[in-house]
Amino acid sequence: MIRNILRVIIPLLFIGLGVMGIRYFISTRPAVETEEKSQLIPVVRTVKTELQKIRLTVSSQGTVGPRAETSLVPEIAGRVIYVSPSLVVGGFFEENEVLLRIDPYDYRLAIAQAESAIAQAELNLEKEKAEAAVARQEWDDLGKEGQASPLVLREPQIAYAEASLASAKASLELSRRNLEKTEIKAPYAGRVRQKNVDIGQYVSPGASLAQLYSVDVAEVRIPLPDSDLEYLDIPLNYRGEDPRETRGPEVLVKTEFAGKEHTWKGRIVRTEGEIDPASRMLYAIVQVQDPYGRSSDRNKPPLAIGMFVNTEIQGRLVSDVVALPRSAVRDNNTVWIINSDNRLEFREVNVLKSETNRILIDKGLLNGELICISTLDAVVEGMEISVAVDSEDLTAEVAS
Repeated sequence: MIRNILRVIIPLLFIGLGVMGIRYFISTRPAVETEEKSQLIPVVRTVKTELQKIRLTVSSQGTVGPRAETSLVPEIAGRVIYVSPSLVVGGFFEENEVLLRIDPYDYRLAIAQAESAIAQAELNLEKEKAEAAVARQEWDDLGKEGQASPLVLREPQIAYAEASLASAKASLELSRRNLEKTEIKAPYAGRVRQKNVDIGQYVSPGASLAQLYSVDVAEVRIPLPDSDLEYLDIPLNYRGEDPRETRGPEVLVKTEFAGKEHTWKGRIVRTEGEIDPASRMLYAIVQVQDPYGRSSDRNKPPLAIGMFVNTEIQGRLVSDVVALPRSAVRDNNTVWIINSDNRLEFREVNVLKSETNRILIDKGLLNGELICISTLDAVVEGMEISVAVDSEDLTAEVAS
């Protein structure tokens, strides 16, 4: 009985002692000192706005092609007796340079035969004129009444003799022209793309002897989207206008060759007549003068046909525009302004043009305002900001 009582009392005794100990420690513990949490002010980089005049540019790309390309064909038949050293693949030639000659012997004989035919025709004409004069005199001497018929007066015979003389002269002119065609000359200063003939070969009219292209001017066909046309003074061709009087914007043509970037100056001379139905692009033609001429830089290559190039087109000059780095403009065309109290202010702006390294703003900003270009995780309008970098230190980031 007593053992059962002790089994109940002893645990209750330990529990009571534990509760008393806990209460003692709680009552004697030191008071906790509370500390107010300090507010963290983010440090950001900024750029200062500057209203300025900026020349807009539009970038595009294309492949260099020739201004003119020609298939060299003979107009007469014969054996080739001379081929110019310039008539090789890649060879240069000048305008009116003799590229090859066809044997002229048969054509010189044709000239001699035509000259003989002219002499014979002239003799026949003189005979007919003399006989006509005799026929008229005889008619008058006989004292016949009425008008003599044209046949009696040999008028048809004279007309035939005159026609024969004109035909003989035309044959001589044709023979002389054929003799001139035995020398095939270059139609312009150019270069040989393909050669299909050599000395001793017999050629026929219309056979392709070589493929040539001009080298005085190179052309680059570049696509321009409709959205970029507002930045450019592109010559649009209208009916009745002389395209030679159209002066398009200047273009900087760039390409990388042998590990270095090289540039040439060109100009847009015309636009093509149609909008590409697949891409909705308008194609413009850029011309570069003397693409194969040697420049002052001995290491600069020629602007060779087939090169892929990038182009930078000079556009319109706009005023009161602010150039900002791309990181300064947020979604929905918003920028973060830091006001005079170092607090953040959201402002919507109008983007005139977005370029590779910068964005041009033409409405919504004043001169000298500070723009935040840092990225913040939690942003609230009116929050306090600390500026880490002076605006002048970041000017290079928005340079054109």
